[in-house]
Amino acid sequence: MGRLLETEGLTEVQQEILSAVHDFVDNEIIPVAQELEHADEYPTAIVEGMKEMGIFGLVIPEEYGGLGESLLTYALVVEEIARGWMSVSGIVNTHFIVAYMIMHHGTDAQKKDFLPRMATGDLRGSFSMSEPGCGSDVAAIKSKATKQGDDYVLNGQKMWLTNGGSSTLCAVLVRTDEDAPAEASVYRKMTTFLIEKPAGFGEVLPGLTIPGKIAKMGYKGVDTTELVMDGFVLPPEAILGGEPGKGFYQMMDGVEVGRVTVAARACGLATRAFELGIDYAQQRETFGKQIAQHQAVAFRLADMATKVEAAHQMMVMAARKKDSGARNDLEAGMAKYLASEYCKEVVEDSFRIHGGYGYSKEYEIERLYREAPMLMIGEGTADIQRMIIARRLLEDYKLRG
Repeated sequence: MGRLLETEGLTEVQQEILSAVHDFVDNEIIPVAQELEHADEYPTAIVEGMKEMGIFGLVIPEEYGGLGESLLTYALVVEEIARGWMSVSGIVNTHFIVAYMIMHHGTDAQKKDFLPRMATGDLRGSFSMSEPGCGSDVAAIKSKATKQGDDYVLNGQKMWLTNGGSSTLCAVLVRTDEDAPAEASVYRKMTTFLIEKPAGFGEVLPGLTIPGKIAKMGYKGVDTTELVMDGFVLPPEAILGGEPGKGFYQMMDGVEVGRVTVAARACGLATRAFELGIDYAQQRETFGKQIAQHQAVAFRLADMATKVEAAHQMMVMAARKKDSGARNDLEAGMAKYLASEYCKEVVEDSFRIHGGYGYSKEYEIERLYREAPMLMIGEGTADIQRMIIARRLLEDYKLRG
């Protein structure tokens, strides 16, 4: 990649991990991504390779069988994986968010039960806050868990579960009105439940159905599904952290680190688009010279590289802020917003450089063109990020006097 995407201050271990992942992406993902994506086929062999490398346990503490690496290490790994195929980064990213929530909010029993199996990739995670009638408006969720003796009965429909069919541990956010005072905030009436389930589609457990895959214009290979609960019974031990009413805050904590990794995915996708664009610009000739020698194309390449580098550095800053223990909602929002918007622009510029060939499914840029839009809405739309950024800025720069 030349001088782009250099990250200062990495340890020898981090460098070794990233080098191994880079080689894995070049040798095992990029050569098969087009064929698998066009077939909308789950990348089983790639997932097995990531399990062997320990990627599913990258941030899980060593005491639970993981590698105990930082958010920064994970984000840089995700950036590399997304460079190969963005869908593969989605398989590991939802898993990471669920593992992160269990690490930081789970009971000791939940950590001991789930984390060792998640570290090996034998237990893989998915999660959902969204519902058919609400996306970013989490307060409007209608799915409920009601008490029935000591157990809870869950009813409702969740949406947009990445890995919904292939995952075996699903975190879902539902209302638990009975467990909170009537005057309590709606956010204190939400609880996260952990559902261990078989992989597959249809009624996978009594009262729990995973309908078939949602057809999408991009982000193929990975399954995106709904989840329907109809009289689905869970014990109180399934509550994340063991205490109802904390689900919204647990999910928001997971989504906050998720925004850093969405930024990383956008950086990886933009990097691949730049690589394809600059390679093609030196191969294609018009008017007797490489199109890279035409000023219009050269300027486009300069813009693309600048955006790739700026997004990468902001993503790294947001990850390091979280790793330091500091609040990073502002930085995560900025990184996710900038990286996803720049990704769209870099991909489009590479598409333009490819000319008519960019519209052909034979060329990789066509796939990237369909994948980039998802990053502008995943883990909160661009407008949600702007709202978060503005609110935090007004807190920090409150008018005084």
